[in-house]
Amino acid sequence: MDTSLPAEVLVVDDERSIRELLSEALILNGFSVRTASCGHAALQEIGRARPDIVVLDVMLPDVDGFSVARRLREVAGNPPVLFLTAKDTVADRIAGLTAGGDDYVTKPFSLEEVVLRLRAILRRIRPPQEQADDDAVVRYADLELDELAHTVRRAGRPIHLSPTEFALLRYLMINADRVVSRTQILERVWDHGFDSDSRIVESYISYLRRKIDTEGPSLIHTLRGVGYRLSRSA
Repeated sequence: MDTSLPAEVLVVDDERSIRELLSEALILNGFSVRTASCGHAALQEIGRARPDIVVLDVMLPDVDGFSVARRLREVAGNPPVLFLTAKDTVADRIAGLTAGGDDYVTKPFSLEEVVLRLRAILRRIRPPQEQADDDAVVRYADLELDELAHTVRRAGRPIHLSPTEFALLRYLMINADRVVSRTQILERVWDHGFDSDSRIVESYISYLRRKIDTEGPSLIHTLRGVGYRLSRSA
């Protein structure tokens, strides 16, 4: 992602009035905007234009937003997703985030909140420009995370992570050999609170294990009732 250019947002909603409202607000706040009115059009636009981030309505006329997000998890360089949803239960939020979303805003929403959420997500995936290259590379055991290039390798093997998986792994790596609680992870990785007993952290830890610990000794360990630790030993 070229941090010298405005972030490009793809707004996906079947209601024209919402697309136009969001587009105008985002442009006024310095974003570049594209739009799509359904899931299939969104996937085509993402493949063609490769936006930096997607604002994605859950209830679409063809492919629902959760299915679109799951498809994006398998795409190299997949953009982060901010869901728009009319549902506000904890179960619904967890379903969206575990489908591959990075955050959510419930309808009716304020334009200011959408802008703040987008900027928060982009901060997680865009390292500061003044950051030195050496400071952007985090290493532990045979694991290497390059924040500027947004790449992860284990024993030299590239590992593709979603933006949220990347942010979670980075948090575990900079706290290597220390236990971090569920609440700490929620506050640092998602920027807002959930019930500390929610399944979202467990789900993303599980995603990471499938990708990080498939070869070689396990590095991600669970301490039941306490939290998680990145360590060479359990």
